[in-house]
Amino acid sequence: MPSQRQLRVGELVRKEVSDILTRGTMADPALDGTIISVPEVRMTPDLRLASCLVMPLGGRDADKVVEALNRGAKTIRRDLARRMTMKYLPDLRFVLDTRFDDDDRITNLLNSSEVRRDLDADDADPEDDR
Repeated sequence: MPSQRQLRVGELVRKEVSDILTRGTMADPALDGTIISVPEVRMTPDLRLASCLVMPLGGRDADKVVEALNRGAKTIRRDLARRMTMKYLPDLRFVLDTRFDDDDRITNLLNSSEVRRDLDADDADPEDDR
């Protein structure tokens, strides 16, 4: 579990990175006209590395967007240094947020006929509850 400090710093970094990306100052053709959400930033225990989970709106060209963000990580870090006062500013790493895809995959598995059959079999046998 992350510490309270990791969560607090991660949220501050998330807010500022999101604001930097919203302003659209990145000069990369892969990012032109792309709206990018930053749902979470995970900090290492020493606060030296920030893993920014990102997802472009609609999920189009997600791999290209992540590559472009990682290419421009130093520029974003420089802008972040102007906004935040920390003893050590974390290095930024951008990672595609796949939590929504994982949720859909689990939902589809739970709704599959094999799982539904097993769940119905458990509901039909009341003696197993004793």
